Amino acid sequence: MSKFDPIRPFYDNEVNQALNEYAQHPMMKAIMNFTFPERSEAEWEKVFSAIHSIRDFQTKIIYDAVLRVLELSSDGLSTSGFENLKPNTSYLFISNHRDIILDTSLLNATLFENNLVMTTSAIGDNLVKKPFLKALSRLTRNFVVFRGLSPKAMFENSKLNSEYIRKAILTENRSVWIAQREGRTKDGMDLTQKGMLKMLALASEDTPLKEYFQQLKIVPVSISYENDPTDVLKMPELLAKAREEIYVKQKNEDFKTLVSGIIGQKKRIHISVGKVLDEEIGEILGADGSINKQLQLLAEELDRVIVQNYQLWPTNYIALDLMHDTNKYTAHYSVEEKEAFKERMIKGIDMDNEVAVHNFLAMYANPVTHKQNITETAS
Repeated sequence: MSKFDPIRPFYDNEVNQALNEYAQHPMMKAIMNFTFPERSEAEWEKVFSAIHSIRDFQTKIIYDAVLRVLELSSDGLSTSGFENLKPNTSYLFISNHRDIILDTSLLNATLFENNLVMTTSAIGDNLVKKPFLKALSRLTRNFVVFRGLSPKAMFENSKLNSEYIRKAILTENRSVWIAQREGRTKDGMDLTQKGMLKMLALASEDTPLKEYFQQLKIVPVSISYENDPTDVLKMPELLAKAREEIYVKQKNEDFKTLVSGIIGQKKRIHISVGKVLDEEIGEILGADGSINKQLQLLAEELDRVIVQNYQLWPTNYIALDLMHDTNKYTAHYSVEEKEAFKERMIKGIDMDNEVAVHNFLAMYANPVTHKQNITETAS
């Protein structure tokens, strides 16, 4: 047994057997009927029989599924920055996180289209408790991050994740995707957790941390959706937080959010990748001061790039105007766009609940104020 067995995706020699095992599963059939409505079951089962690697599964099945999702639930995907990445080169993509599945799926589809190395991606164990979802996760090259452990077990799991990331990038030439913080951002404030960087540092071994982080080739990623298809589903947790209550998820809540993120209307989507943080890491981790302070400064640099590269949409400016009852940003949206946003909000939340209204608007408005604040600080 490999020490990575509890968290790793399938090896290529395990892929065909896993596909055969789950070919008749209702959810696999639903995925295939959604992706290839014109194909018979016998036709796509024949495709399955010829798939013997994760790359085959991603490029022959998942890529088409992503294109189908974009076709049916969005007004298209735009990208920027990918021309700065090199083929046959592994990177550590540290990203803001909006949607459980699509963030990484859209990134990998774009990497594939640009002939770049696709990722192995971190996923919370809460999302892969069902056997089929765990198998599908492993078929799409995800590795598991366990949540809710004791402090000792959490440290050991963090060390294992860190070692797996090191192995993927430096030994296997495999890119890695990881969110800048645990879980999805639900309030629109994209902030990097220092703890995530501490986790990465656990595998630096005898290499000085500055040199090790430069070896990882860290690339900040910004992804934005004009409409967040799970905005209403995020409200109960935000309301509990406002009441200073511990939020307890309902049964199958994660699965419902996963499905809503895929099929819900997103309008326009943009992914921007920054340049490798090489000189920045050299300056920050080469300076005097404690490691804690240096990692905090690196987290702030990641925030700066992620937020500055974040594509703002009419919905963001509409929400900010509605929140403050102003017309300050009317140049960024039309009357029709404002009415459509208001209609979406009215349908989704209790308009008599002031906290709910504020949280819904803040979810969209915060990226504007965050970007303004970061830009002012930089200048």
